[in-house]
Formats: sequence, C-alpha cells, structure tokens
Amino acid sequence: MEIDRRPFKKLFPNLYREIVEKKMTAQIDGVRTSIEEGEAVAEKSRLEPSMPTPIDYLRRCEDDREALEVIDYLEKRNEITVEEATKLRNQVKEYGVRSFGSKKEWGYYSKKYLGDIDV
Repeated sequence: MEIDRRPFKKLFPNLYREIVEKKMTAQIDGVRTSIEEGEAVAEKSRLEPSMPTPIDYLRRCEDDREALEVIDYLEKRNEITVEEATKLRNQVKEYGVRSFGSKKEWGYYSKKYLGDIDV
C-alpha cells in the first residue's frame, strides 16, 4: 500500500520523522560486561542533554526485576525492537542491571547539566 508522503507528513509529523526520516532511533551499542565499561560509555554522552536511551532508563532501575519490566514496557510501546529487547533481557539476566552503568539517582540530570545548584 502506497501513501502520498505530503498529506501523511502534515497529518503525522512526528510519526513521519520516526518512520521515514528515521531520526528517532534507540541504538544499543552492545553488551557491557563490567560496571567500569558501562560507566565509560555513559560518560561519553555528558556534553549535552539528549533524549533518554533505553540504557538511561535501565540505569534508574533498583534491581533486575524492575529492569525487565522497563524492557517489557519499551518493547510494548515499540520504542525498542524485539531483537533489542531480547539482547537487553539477556544482558540483565546474565550480568545484572548494573552492567549498564551505575544507578542514576534523583537529580542526576540537574547536577549533570546545571551544576551543584539546588533544584
């Protein structure tokens, strides 16, 4: 089924951008087998704020059970593919949620981007 792009883009601009322009993606760089490796990758994105990735959500989880719930939720909402969800679940089951990096506590982003001011 072929749909004319102009009306589709006008009616659904965000969906058009996600599907056609592929600007909204969740990239999973691979399995990290140590906390240090997870931290190193996480620190690469320190320079500017961006949309949270699945890894960012997982780093807020308290435990593996909660991480699996988050993965299920992201998969259900089609924010990650079945393949990505499977990889993430396998990593949680094999290495634990902390393999994605240390836990992001409340105020993480305000401290990261605003410094040590009270929010």
